[in-house]
Amino acid sequence: MSRSPRTLILALMSAALLGACASAPSLPVAMADKRVVLLGEVHDNAAGHEARFAALKAAVEAGWRPAIAMEQFDRERQPELDAARKGGDADAVIKAAAPVKSSWNWAFYKPVVALALQYDLPLIAANVSRADAGKVVRGGYAAAFDPAALKAARLDVAPAADIVAGQQHEVEVGHCGKLPQAMVPGMAQAQIARDAFMAQVLRDNAQRGVVLIAGNGHVRSDIGVPRWLAGVPAAQVLSVGYLESGKDAKAFDEVVTIPAANRPDPCAALG
Repeated sequence: MSRSPRTLILALMSAALLGACASAPSLPVAMADKRVVLLGEVHDNAAGHEARFAALKAAVEAGWRPAIAMEQFDRERQPELDAARKGGDADAVIKAAAPVKSSWNWAFYKPVVALALQYDLPLIAANVSRADAGKVVRGGYAAAFDPAALKAARLDVAPAADIVAGQQHEVEVGHCGKLPQAMVPGMAQAQIARDAFMAQVLRDNAQRGVVLIAGNGHVRSDIGVPRWLAGVPAAQVLSVGYLESGKDAKAFDEVVTIPAANRPDPCAALG
């Protein structure tokens, strides 16, 4: 009896992972069995980036062929992204499609871009730009997006109250409780806008299969991008947090624990 392509992929992947010393050898198998996969990160944690790339690479090498959507590229840069990839060089793609003043450490993301080019996987710019996010902070969603864009992203109606409350809490925690209260709602709206537009990208590519590369805050199932995936069966969505501790572990479908990066206390400088 012949086996389905998905069954064959899973069989090949399981064989390839036998004897591997990866911390979560079953993760690539789980990824290949989903339509939408969200892989998180702690932005400055090199070990986390390495673990995530190892899982993605194993799944792709075994036959999974998702589109790769990335937070690191602003959605307005899709034309530059498409044009630059024709040369087949990851450095050229990053140079063409990344903002001139970028805070991303591109050494962490170059392997992902190179993998997409090697296997001819769609590479999708998924983020709301810093400029548009700033407009949302100051004036709400309609200040940055026209009615058609808001409807497509499902921001034409008020977000669920628990999403708003959760995002406001995360903004406050992320700024060590030092942010002026008047700024909290607007900054939470900017985060919600990013999640909603990333989700739109995932919905548009779910039939093929798509993976999102983004921060842990975006991929959490309780208040992040997965909350905006209406129409995609929950059983076909997998969110993976790459966490330095067990905090917020319940917000993800799967967790990969990574060693904590050595960094100064981010709250110390705020007094």
